[in-house]
Amino acid sequence: MKGNKLAALLKSPYYRRRLLRHCVAAGVEHARVLSGLDCRTVVDIGANRGQFALVARQCQPHARIISFEPLPAAASKFRAVFAGDDRVTLHEVAIGPAPGNATMHISKRDDSSSLLPITVTQASLFPGTEEAATAVVHVAPLREFISSAKIEAPALLKVDVQGYELQALRGCEDLLNRFAYVYAECSFMELYAGQALADEVIAWLRERGFKLRGVHNMDYDPGGRAIQADFLFAR
Repeated sequence: MKGNKLAALLKSPYYRRRLLRHCVAAGVEHARVLSGLDCRTVVDIGANRGQFALVARQCQPHARIISFEPLPAAASKFRAVFAGDDRVTLHEVAIGPAPGNATMHISKRDDSSSLLPITVTQASLFPGTEEAATAVVHVAPLREFISSAKIEAPALLKVDVQGYELQALRGCEDLLNRFAYVYAECSFMELYAGQALADEVIAWLRERGFKLRGVHNMDYDPGGRAIQADFLFAR
């Protein structure tokens, strides 16, 4: 864990309690982005153990957070972290274009798991993220869990699904007009087999009225090539 991140986690009593009690480190690298927004609803797709939701709760204290995580172990940890917080809801499901079941490729680090196969490039650039197992998970469009009326404006849609971003966005398409912001992790190289790269995601969102507002948390390989980053879009 990088020193600056650890210092930020320990400085905040809210983050520190979750780290020490549940071993869940809040994604404090997202705080600067979230602090600059005004949200009443945060839809958190790819919630894992609640790393992003913890920061969203701190930066957007009046927002309702609706999270989605299909892996049972991560979902169980998420529920423990947010026990007693009635403004946070978790659905144990993946979001995609059509309802059904799909194979999840589970990484040795569960936050790198994906509905797409993990490539050698991913495992090489991020050691310890190779596939350890597979599991069948339920996938469905966002509309099956949230109605348009439940998305109070202004709303943020966050997508961090390890290469499955475009498919997840397609699963949200008929509710996209309810969101003021989209915050998505996208890659510049194929880390998961068949994934849409950053330029494809940017183009797809542009066609639907979202402009790129900022690029954050860039990762580079040892040769200086961009690997991935977090992209903020605004309507």
